[in-house]
Amino acid sequence: MAAALSVVGDPWTLLILRDAFLGVRRFDDWQARLGVARNVLAARLKTLVAHGVLETRLYSEHPPRKDYVLTARGRDLMPVLLALKAWGDRHVYGDGCAPLEFVHACGAVLSPSLTCDACGGKVTAADLTARPREAASVGQVMAETAT
Repeated sequence: MAAALSVVGDPWTLLILRDAFLGVRRFDDWQARLGVARNVLAARLKTLVAHGVLETRLYSEHPPRKDYVLTARGRDLMPVLLALKAWGDRHVYGDGCAPLEFVHACGAVLSPSLTCDACGGKVTAADLTARPREAASVGQVMAETAT
C-alpha cells in the first residue's frame, strides 16, 4: 500500500485522477474545476506522467499544448477510485445522499464490490489472511515502479 500511496496518495492527485476518469484532459480544465494552484497541479501531473499513470499527447504546436490521457496503468486505478467513492458515499455523505452516481451499461446504479478471481465469491475482511511472500525487496520494487 505504501508504494501505491507514494504515487497516488496525495488528495490533489486523487481528484486529478477522478476528473481524468470523467474525461478531463487539459491542464486549464483541471485548474478551473479543482481550484488547485497551478504549480501544485503541474507537479502532480508531472509525477503521474513519470509513473506512467498518465501520458501526454500534443494537441497544439503553437503554442505547445498537451492533453493528459490515462494509460493502461492509470485505467487500472478505476476500481480503487470507485471503492473510495463508495466508502465516502456511505460514511461521509450517507446512503442515498452522494452527489454523483455511476450507472453500469446494464442500467443499474453501480455498487462496487470485490470478488475472488478463483471462485467468484464476494470478498470480505473476514475472508482474508495475509501472509508474507517471497518477493524482491521493497526498495527494488519501489525502484521498478518509478521506471
